[in-house]
Amino acid sequence: MRPSVLIVDDVPANIRVLAGCLSDDYAIHVATGGTEALKLARAVLPDLILLDVVMPDLDGYDVSRQLKADPATADIPLIFVTARDASEDEARGLSLGAVDYITKPVSGAVVRARVKNHLELRAARETLARHNAALLEAAQLREDVDRIMRHDLKGPLTGIIGLPQIILDDGGLSDSQAMFLRLIEENGYKMLSMINLSLDLFKIERGTYCLSPEPVDLLAMLRRLFLEFAGLAGPRALRCCLTVQGREPDLDTIALVSGERLLLYTMLANCLRNALEASPQGGLVAVDVHPGDPTAIAVSNAGVVPWGVREHFFEKYATEGKIGGTGLGAYSARLIAETHGGCVTMETSDETGQTRVVLSLPRGDVSGATGTHPGQVGLVHSSI
Repeated sequence: MRPSVLIVDDVPANIRVLAGCLSDDYAIHVATGGTEALKLARAVLPDLILLDVVMPDLDGYDVSRQLKADPATADIPLIFVTARDASEDEARGLSLGAVDYITKPVSGAVVRARVKNHLELRAARETLARHNAALLEAAQLREDVDRIMRHDLKGPLTGIIGLPQIILDDGGLSDSQAMFLRLIEENGYKMLSMINLSLDLFKIERGTYCLSPEPVDLLAMLRRLFLEFAGLAGPRALRCCLTVQGREPDLDTIALVSGERLLLYTMLANCLRNALEASPQGGLVAVDVHPGDPTAIAVSNAGVVPWGVREHFFEKYATEGKIGGTGLGAYSARLIAETHGGCVTMETSDETGQTRVVLSLPRGDVSGATGTHPGQVGLVHSSI
């Protein structure tokens, strides 16, 4: 089906000239006045309109205003074709929504070229709009599927998590059997946290996440992470140390910020894991916390970030030379820090052979908090 063009001019000779230029390639509709043009445009919805300015009933500017005010015709490309060649006339026409301005007498080649170009642009915009709509639909589908999976997985997983405690309450187990049950329970909770986190990060990417902060003790959380990453650090004799403003803290020292516990845990875990994986054999990963507002957490390790990824370190999928690396750890850490109103930076030096990632978080409202969380403080020492 050929594209359609509506030609609007009160002079029949002008219509014949324009129609003669275009009739081989387009279906032509004709109106000899502004009122007639409005009725015809709404009836046939042409793909493009060529519109004269000076007409006896409604001038072209009034016609343009009414076409753009009507949702049914607002997106139709409109080209003014007029004898008015002053720059202010052209500026006025373009300001009213016209996509182009052709002065009379017209050149057939120019008219054909401009009509062709603007119809192609309109087709491209419509294709892009369809693609955007499809992407939005896919994003919504992904969110719906993720929500369903979370709901369906959480039911049986909650049952699995509850079983170890029931077995432990019955007694009669050896120490190793009790330890294995505790590991099953702990890993079940980890899986449950991962399920809860998956959709949260997706919402953060889309800017639709609603933060629900609570007081969180960063030192207790870091001590817990040191324990959990012992399996990663041990085989390569890596050492981790935790300090507060350069000094080893007492076990009752706290560093509170207001944030979401699971998100902050994930942010710190990603930074610590990256530092451990990047460290050489026997290396030291140092975490130094500076309480205050903002609170800063500096994670330092031996080794430098490859040149190819330095400028894109916190971008999605940015990774180089790391076996199994996804490029998502630093990216998600940045998202989480920014969601909390903070930021994250990275410094790497070829001279010192060191890399330092600094997380900065606003302290927020931590009034009335004890700074502890059941099962965290006092479990481990500040180094592994």
